[in-house]
Amino acid sequence: MKILKPRAAVGRFVVGGLDDVPYPSVDADRPNALLGRCPVAGQTPLVSSPELSALARVARVSVKDERGRMGLGSFKALGAAYVIARDAEEGGARGQTYVTASAGNHGLSVAAGAAAFGAEAVIYLAASVPAEFASRLEEIGATVVRHGESYEDSMAGAMEAAAKNGWILLSDSSWAGYTARPYTLMEGYLVMMREATTQIDAPPTHIYLQAGVGGLAAACAVFARKIWGDAPKIVVVEPEAAPALFASVAAGSPQATTGPVSHMGRLDCKEPSLIALKGLARDATAFATISEDEGAAGRDACAPIGLASSSSGAAGIAGLLASGPHRDALGLDEQSHVLVILSEQEG
Repeated sequence: MKILKPRAAVGRFVVGGLDDVPYPSVDADRPNALLGRCPVAGQTPLVSSPELSALARVARVSVKDERGRMGLGSFKALGAAYVIARDAEEGGARGQTYVTASAGNHGLSVAAGAAAFGAEAVIYLAASVPAEFASRLEEIGATVVRHGESYEDSMAGAMEAAAKNGWILLSDSSWAGYTARPYTLMEGYLVMMREATTQIDAPPTHIYLQAGVGGLAAACAVFARKIWGDAPKIVVVEPEAAPALFASVAAGSPQATTGPVSHMGRLDCKEPSLIALKGLARDATAFATISEDEGAAGRDACAPIGLASSSSGAAGIAGLLASGPHRDALGLDEQSHVLVILSEQEG
């Protein structure tokens, strides 16, 4: 595990080139109201895990368990489906075609939202995305297109298709000139942390948040700061094979990274969402990268205690368990109370 903290003289991370990029929204009221009308909506549980507390050598680990979110198996259900619901509320979803690239779960949310509101979904997948994700997408009614070897390749294909066919591009990432829809999408993720802040009986001292492009981490971080201020230490965890946020805050500007394919597949994103990067540069206490073995160890620790997930879904937990050599730097001790997100089901 490697960690990055801001220089003491600055006290926070400074990333340039983002003046035209908005900070993440902190308004959870609209997504909470809109998603609350969905027949399969409902709070996901927050559970305390004494087993993880013992492994991490902390007083308490609280786990926000997103595996059952709206029947789609991950927190991503809160994102794209919310954007499409907003479009439908404004009379602009029926008959539209939404296109995106996905490592799996985001595509499921696009497909489910499209099916619910009379729209079509076309999902571009890289060769590395497992066949079972493609099958699940097709069962919901989406058209699946295999394109390229990486997430970035599949996104390029989705962007080209959107421009060529007049389809609506609905990405869970953001870049220069493309921020409106991902801004709204990340607003949907606020529901998850809003629930957690009402379910937890005491503010955590630490929050560990896994990141791919950074949408989950940024949304959770900004709402945690709204409710708890500067008190919790927020640690953002990425695969060392895809350190898009880590590299960007280290360089002080957005970076496109390279590396091998990570087994933490839903986090294997080589470029950050600019909205997420801007928010996390302000709101995170530290950035960390974990190895493939450390990611697998987090997954394996969860399986026998009723929290079975993928290496991606358990990556925040993996980051916590790998923090041993950095306990002093991160302020972890036997009195710490750590909040983590179990972001997807096993598989």
